[in-house]
Amino acid sequence: MKLKTIGLAALLLAGAQSASANEFNISDIRVEGLQRVPAASVFNAFPLGTGERVDERELAEAARELFATGLFEDIRLARDGEVLIIQVEERPFIAAIEISGNSLVPEEELRRAMRGVDLAEGEVLQLSTLEEMQRELEQLYQSQGRYSARIDTRIEEVGDNRVRVNIDINEGAVARIRQINIVGNRAFDNDTLREVFELEDRPGRIFGWFSKDEYSREALAGDLERLRSFYLDRGYVNFDIASTQVAISPDQSQIFVTINVDEGRQYRLGDIRFEGDLIISSSEARELVTATPGEIFSRSEVTASVEALRSRLGAEGFTFAEIEPIPQVRDDGETVDLLLAVNPGRRAYVRRIEFIGNTTTQDEVLRREMIQLEGAPASTESISQSRQRLERLGFFKQVEVETRPVPGEPDQLDVTYRVEEQPSGSISASIGFSQTAGVIYGAGLSQNNFLGTGNRVNINAQRSDTFTGLNFGYTDPYWTLDGISRGYDLFYRETDYEDSDISTYSTDSFGGGINFGYPIDENSRLNFGASVEDLTIKTYNDTALEIRQYVEDQGADAQSLKLTASWTRNNLNRGVMPTAGNYQRLSLEAAVPGSDADYYRLRYRAQQLFPLSDAWSLKFGTTLGYADSIGNDPYPFYENFFSGGLGSVRGFTGNTLGPRTTPPSGVDRERTLGGNVLVEGSVELFFPVPFVEDQRSLQAGFFLDGGNTFLTDCLPVPAGATSRCESGIDLGELRYSAGIGLSWLTPVGPLTFSVAEPLNDEEGDDTQFFQFSLGQTF
Repeated sequence: MKLKTIGLAALLLAGAQSASANEFNISDIRVEGLQRVPAASVFNAFPLGTGERVDERELAEAARELFATGLFEDIRLARDGEVLIIQVEERPFIAAIEISGNSLVPEEELRRAMRGVDLAEGEVLQLSTLEEMQRELEQLYQSQGRYSARIDTRIEEVGDNRVRVNIDINEGAVARIRQINIVGNRAFDNDTLREVFELEDRPGRIFGWFSKDEYSREALAGDLERLRSFYLDRGYVNFDIASTQVAISPDQSQIFVTINVDEGRQYRLGDIRFEGDLIISSSEARELVTATPGEIFSRSEVTASVEALRSRLGAEGFTFAEIEPIPQVRDDGETVDLLLAVNPGRRAYVRRIEFIGNTTTQDEVLRREMIQLEGAPASTESISQSRQRLERLGFFKQVEVETRPVPGEPDQLDVTYRVEEQPSGSISASIGFSQTAGVIYGAGLSQNNFLGTGNRVNINAQRSDTFTGLNFGYTDPYWTLDGISRGYDLFYRETDYEDSDISTYSTDSFGGGINFGYPIDENSRLNFGASVEDLTIKTYNDTALEIRQYVEDQGADAQSLKLTASWTRNNLNRGVMPTAGNYQRLSLEAAVPGSDADYYRLRYRAQQLFPLSDAWSLKFGTTLGYADSIGNDPYPFYENFFSGGLGSVRGFTGNTLGPRTTPPSGVDRERTLGGNVLVEGSVELFFPVPFVEDQRSLQAGFFLDGGNTFLTDCLPVPAGATSRCESGIDLGELRYSAGIGLSWLTPVGPLTFSVAEPLNDEEGDDTQFFQFSLGQTF
């Protein structure tokens, strides 16, 4: 008898004779023809075993079940006495899969789709699997709007019952949306509703290349959800998208979308009630609900209220609180009441806090920033504030937090902070040459996370024929466990400003100091310090007359004991390139009575950033300074404030703004000494950098800067000379500039560029159109 079942040939023989319909007992089973398929796979799939009595029908059914495994091209059953012989011909195995023609979809994504239908190297080749694979890949491209995509396959034998599958892909073009029709809308016209969509059906002639008229299922699904939110935020509680039809043109290049909607009625919000265990008072819970009775019902306001309640309960330790908003339509058909069903669950405790990604920074540095502690009740507020403290360090490009319930422990959770390290300092090197100074070279290292300890180290050295400078600073932000910091600094400087943009003089100074910091609260701290300095002033033939007279009256040497105090409040969302929050710093420096120069300096700096969206933010900044002498002696000019350049008023050369000095006879150039009053301000609009995926490493913005320095009293000049200095604070003398700036976080620190145009520069001002720096942010 010969049996065929979709390519199956099952021939039952008894020796060389045709098998009869007589039954027989199977004493043994022998498999022949196996190459790669293990015998165990055959015995597991074959339903008959030794000792069973079988007939022809049962053998045929058993052969069909074995064939259904898809492992064999042909199966024959033979009988040698009481021994059943299974003769198989294996299907070829896939030795390799070659994919060509794909450029838009990565090969790994294609292979992942093929593995979903069991088509992979080492698997058995089945024609049905190839057909299913072809459909799967075509659907993958169609989900991207490429309806003209074509998948061709070729099978190539490579020997030893193995084949190579060649897949040639023609990705085709994306079908473009020709028309979007919305049917059933009465409250809003089509133009209003189409503005909700990101997909477009009428690209402009000029900017058509930038329009989003390429169809994809995901994009349409997102637009349908935006349409739903649009109606639900305007009181249409029963709004429904009845159906969506997508039609394709015959050439598969154009898409026609029809959306049938049922708007329903518009409702206003009625009563707001709570149900369940609130944990907090009902009055406090009501204050967290932004929705107001009598207003148009809005789903987004309800969602925001639910999140506010959940966050508040999370701050009390009920991290897994469930809050379900239940709209209840009144019989009047115009009002909907809101019931908030609250189930706080059990108070949760943090079992373990883990850190992932800190390849350089020591675990202790991160752990000491934690407000949320292990073993304490879990607080969503404390967990979030801990994440902000990590971001504010400036060591990490990104910080993400994840909370996971502990299996089997409904009242415990683990908290994991995932950090991505970024450069936390800057390295600089320079070399140059001038006829007066000769070869100039220098190097500097600024590291805010020295060897991953969280300590700050600054080392700078520079030397030329006219300048030598050495500086070392070290700060331990956690000198004590409760956050008291301690720092030291030592310096030695020989500075000759003869060829600088500041007035010509030079100083030799050395000294050192110590400082301590005390945290006031989560965002504020006080700092106190003391330092000593020994300074010597040198003058030249072209030194300004004010400086010559100061040295004659006060002497060329000055020893000072300085005391400093400052208050800092930092609520920025990130330590580098922030986009939200505020920063304030007020500092006082005073040379105590008994020093050769008695004075004080007050300085205030503030920043306020307002996030306008995920990618846009607005920044306002100001820097104010005032200084004066203590007693009757004049204020020392070498402690003046300076203005101009990056971090100040861009577009003007650094340190060049301010009142002019009086040059000696025969010298024409007037320079500035800065001033004892500083006024600066800026407005910046940060925007996303096009074609850059990681916006956290780049920050670009348009800016408007303004500022200058002023002198309340001019220094005297020698008798018989006429001073050119102008004293007094005249805000009409503020200099302004506008331009665009870019900061890029490089492996050695932020690299800052600015292109600025002065708006009201006057004769004698030094301007710079292009400025840059490495290691500071603007």
